[in-house]
Amino acid sequence: MGFKLESVVPWGRSMQEYVGMFALKADELNLKILDCGGGPASFNAEMFQQGYSVVSCDPIYQFTADEIAGRVRDTYQAIIDGTKTNYDRFVWQDIPSPEELGKLRITAMNKFVADFPIGLQQGRYVIDELPNLSFNFSQFDLALCSHFLFTYSDNLSLDFHIAAIREMCRVAKEVRIFPLLVQFSGEVSLWLQPVIDEMQRCGYKVEIQQVAYEFQKGGNKLLSVVNY
Repeated sequence: MGFKLESVVPWGRSMQEYVGMFALKADELNLKILDCGGGPASFNAEMFQQGYSVVSCDPIYQFTADEIAGRVRDTYQAIIDGTKTNYDRFVWQDIPSPEELGKLRITAMNKFVADFPIGLQQGRYVIDELPNLSFNFSQFDLALCSHFLFTYSDNLSLDFHIAAIREMCRVAKEVRIFPLLVQFSGEVSLWLQPVIDEMQRCGYKVEIQQVAYEFQKGGNKLLSVVNY
């Protein structure tokens, strides 16, 4: 069976959040960046507006802007309600309330929807899916993966994580994954240490880095995997 939009819960983050989540320094914004599993984030749109180079890939890009926007509307309230139910598992500081979270996410996703048609034509949005990407060896300097690997450890196997990270390492010189926690439970993914062990065994430089960004409690670390 093919990929279905009904199986997706789209939730986009802003460029400012990406900079915080992935500890992106000013000079790193000039790198060739792949946003892997980018979904409806506004990172690509905002970076493009500022003259930077980002390619985002996701199977959701096979659908139109209107279809994605419709799915956002269909799932939005359920996500906000889930956040309220799990209120104590988040840090309400930079984002003061579930209502403000909703406004932030809708703003980011609206920017994506407005940018998506032209970005798709320009090749900035690519229909692609881990663990098999269509990009060339070392095509990018940096690959980012937000709220997918480790986040969905209950649904994605250890083998999938290892295959996906190795594939990102094939197309980029460095991979950064955020966060390292399972969605809502707030627990560090059981796959984290086995992934680190396997990537080190394969000769990659692997490091856990603390970042300034924290919304999910304890979710203030990223995994960096560098391809020598």
